Amino acid sequence: LRWPRAKPRSSLPAGSQLPCFHGSSTIRNLKERFHMNMTEEQLQLLIEQMVDGSMRSITTKLYDGFQYLTNGIM
Repeated sequence: LRWPRAKPRSSLPAGSQLPCFHGSSTIRNLKERFHMNMTEEQLQLLIEQMVDGSMRSITTKLYDGFQYLTNGIM
């Protein structure tokens, strides 16, 4: 399942005061963040690597512990 293609800069709200729409790199950064240039196979491998890395991360374990203690979420 892929995210829909990002809209070109010309389709952003004209004259928007929102800081997230300012700067020439906004759309490029979104495309990079959603890995729009990858094939399905490359994307699947990347996601598996990200999940694996997260599962081994001490910061993930600490955050999970915090969520459990404060909200009962595990």
